[in-house]
Amino acid sequence: MSTHILAGECAPESVLIDTVLLERCYFENVPDVKYPEQRVIFGTSGHRGDAFDVSFTESHILAIVQAICDYRSGKGYAGPLFLGKDTHFLSGLAERNALEVLAANDVQVFYQVDDGFTPTPVISWSILKHNSSSVSVSDGIVITPSHNPPSDGGIKYNPPNGGPADTDVTGWIQDRANAYLSARLGGVKRLTYEAAVAKSSVKAIDFAGDYVADLRNIIDMKLIADKGIRIGVDPLGGAGFAYWDKIAAEYGLNITVVNRSLDPRFSFMTLDHDGKIRMDCSSQYAMRRLVDLKDKFDIAFANDPDADRHGIVVSGLGLMNPNHYLAAAIQYLFTNRSGWSRLVGVGKTLVSSGMIDRVVGLLGVKLVEVPVGFKWFVDGLFTGKLGFCGEESAGASFLRFDGKVWSTDKDGIIMNLLAAEIFAKTGDSPAKIYSNLESQFGKSFYTRIDQPATPQQKAAFKGLTPEQVRISNLAGDRIVGKLTNAPGNGALIGGLKVVTESGWFAVRPSGTENIYKIYAESFKNENHLNQIIDEAKQIVENIKCK
Repeated sequence: MSTHILAGECAPESVLIDTVLLERCYFENVPDVKYPEQRVIFGTSGHRGDAFDVSFTESHILAIVQAICDYRSGKGYAGPLFLGKDTHFLSGLAERNALEVLAANDVQVFYQVDDGFTPTPVISWSILKHNSSSVSVSDGIVITPSHNPPSDGGIKYNPPNGGPADTDVTGWIQDRANAYLSARLGGVKRLTYEAAVAKSSVKAIDFAGDYVADLRNIIDMKLIADKGIRIGVDPLGGAGFAYWDKIAAEYGLNITVVNRSLDPRFSFMTLDHDGKIRMDCSSQYAMRRLVDLKDKFDIAFANDPDADRHGIVVSGLGLMNPNHYLAAAIQYLFTNRSGWSRLVGVGKTLVSSGMIDRVVGLLGVKLVEVPVGFKWFVDGLFTGKLGFCGEESAGASFLRFDGKVWSTDKDGIIMNLLAAEIFAKTGDSPAKIYSNLESQFGKSFYTRIDQPATPQQKAAFKGLTPEQVRISNLAGDRIVGKLTNAPGNGALIGGLKVVTESGWFAVRPSGTENIYKIYAESFKNENHLNQIIDEAKQIVENIKCK
């Protein structure tokens, strides 16, 4: 994947969004469902789009939220709906529309006071807290396109289990919303914004206080404070912005927030690998400002705009590879959480590093490997059967000290604080723990690349079978597994994974772009990794040509 000449450099004025034009497009552009790209499409984490290309507009939000109201009404959910948003420009507009529809449907709604922002994990935590002590059933909506560029918008639904909705739920909501779009929003109930927020069923609250106070039950906050760990935080202008000062005050932590900018254009960002503004806390280019400060702190970290992803920066090294941190976190947690049952396992996506498999094998716990998407982990976290769940794109969550559920969605805040706990407990960074793992298991060489694919070629991935891979060796090693279903739950992966003792590759189509993704890893060397990639491309080409 080529790197843009300005990657890692400050965003120039020429790439900043025109918020006036974006707002006009949001309200004036009307989607036409005869064009697939303008329909409601729920991917691995909700519906995402752009007002400029008519894939995220007022019409989309009104239709989606009405569909959610219909769904929860049909299920008999009578508890409050927790509504959160991040700092993307379109998120504020979409929240207003969501409140108009929710209030018109007489849904009890809690949203952040003072037009504030709420991280995704806080919505998950709030749903679980309510449902653990009430007979009325609660659920939630988060308005966010995650780390996507500033012009994007997104919305996702979290049912009563607190996590991302499963495909049966999102499929129902998607179809219902598209029916409303086809009917030109006929049947959608809506009040004015002023009338909506004036209703007694709509209440502005501060989500942060209770969540922050509960952190002591999942992270050893006292140890971090007692050790005086010097912590640097860059919220990347996201929803976690207001949380770090509250965390520092609650627990007496030595936290320095190095970036206090809030700008819906995200003009303070450095450009990502492709020259776009993208608030990706796992990208060395987007994280350039914090990486430059790495030696000023014992540990530093950032979150994406809805704070469900983490980026860990350590002195001397810089930004940790997300896969490396997942492996280090698993090793630490399963040797430092005495309140967890011996039976709890580890969940990983099948495109995450094989180093996790090796660590889990050494620990002697169960590994549950699932397709891409955090929704596959929800039940394991909810029931306490999985102690830690993580995915290669820097999203993870884990259980409380007592082995009970904390969140069933990704929580970048606790993953960041865990890095500080690791430093306080061991005197070493998570990078040092990972280095020790490499000494035991060998060095991992991992990459992900994107390849062009037509919609027809992307569709062909869904019909792949292991029998279509007729070779018995990959990059000189005997193939020990050809997978089109995830071994952890039997679900279709929408692609293919081929495994040897010293490496693997996986291919799957993008849900939103005309590309397919190749993930690959070698435990030999860089040349071996490149050989795996070359042979993976050939295997895919052979399959596509048949």
